[in-house]
Amino acid sequence: MKLATFAASANDAPRLGAVVDQDRLLLDLATVRDAPFEDMSMLGLIDAGDTGLDWVRNAVAHASGELLPIAQAHLFAPIPRPRKNVFCVGWNYVAHFDEGSKTRSAATELPEHPTFFTKASTAVIGPHDAILIDRTITEKLDWEAELGVVIGRRGKNIAQSSAMEHVWGYMVINDITGREVQRRHGNQWFKGKSLDSSCPMGPWIVTADALDPADLAIQCRVNGVAKQASTTRRMFFGIPSILEELSHGLTLEPGDVIATGTPEGVGHARVPPEFLARGDVVETEVSGIGKLRNIVGPP
Repeated sequence: MKLATFAASANDAPRLGAVVDQDRLLLDLATVRDAPFEDMSMLGLIDAGDTGLDWVRNAVAHASGELLPIAQAHLFAPIPRPRKNVFCVGWNYVAHFDEGSKTRSAATELPEHPTFFTKASTAVIGPHDAILIDRTITEKLDWEAELGVVIGRRGKNIAQSSAMEHVWGYMVINDITGREVQRRHGNQWFKGKSLDSSCPMGPWIVTADALDPADLAIQCRVNGVAKQASTTRRMFFGIPSILEELSHGLTLEPGDVIATGTPEGVGHARVPPEFLARGDVVETEVSGIGKLRNIVGPP
């Protein structure tokens, strides 16, 4: 299933919906009777576990609620405000690590363990929202297309063998980065990665039972020009490895979001470097999930 957070307009309150009819319609789940949970939001649905998903499946099968053409809806980020920062993995594609090594002053070995950082939850925007980042803060705004993982089952010290049982679904994320802000703070990437509107995500969540994440095409285009084109098959640390490492002594909870790293082709490593400018259209796509389309806007 594909599950979205939407409204008739950006000014309306977010609603929970299921994407149906080959991505043409949204089933408004608030209009479906006998919901087994009270919080009619994406986080409420995730908290409801299998019971909630079974209820949605039944609603979709019987078209038992109101339908809205998706072209008429405003799509919010599937989880408009995560409960925690978004967990992120750095250097998870060898070619991206290699291209980045050319911009570092000292030689760096490929890490034996995943590199983790976070993006503030206030950075999250929807799949079609504008990236509004002040040019007095950064003039080196960069793109990073990523597969996002949503946790559905609480866990700590998770073993790789059972890690995928904790995954609720997948979405597309762009880890927009202010490069000079990132470098200014040394190895602490948080600030340069957490600027307001620097985390477009969506367009919806594809549930884990409907998608195999092992070999998904991942792309980023700027003004129609391909900048990144790879596949999740080239991840250095797979999802089970990421969950095992991240959950060592750290509890993962339903609704947690993990960005799994970006492939090669980012702007700062290109020759000459390229950065986003006002008016640029950034498209981020993962096969089997969907596409983000964000315009870089004022200020």
